[in-house]
Amino acid sequence: MKDVNDIWSEPFSAEFAEKLVAINESSLMRAFLRDVMTESELREIGARLRAAQMLSEGQTYKAIVCETKLSSRTVARISDWMQRGAGGYTAVLSDIHHIHSSPARAE
Repeated sequence: MKDVNDIWSEPFSAEFAEKLVAINESSLMRAFLRDVMTESELREIGARLRAAQMLSEGQTYKAIVCETKLSSRTVARISDWMQRGAGGYTAVLSDIHHIHSSPARAE
């Protein structure tokens, strides 16, 4: 099995990750991602994140496929990555859960 971190030894990939980390505003992130990705790619990645969230909630593949319009094979790959990947989905989902479960703040 290929090491999931091999891609980051490539200079262009590593620089891309560093640029993403440096963006700290939602509007700038959206602008950057829109410039570097197609609408189809953005929708696909958004659907994959939603699928991962649904998997972590114990939803069925059928429900996930129905809501996200991803193939069952893609959902299976996401499940596999969540169990044996680099831990990215788990970290991001943990952060999302933390944000959504935080008490509301007065504005």
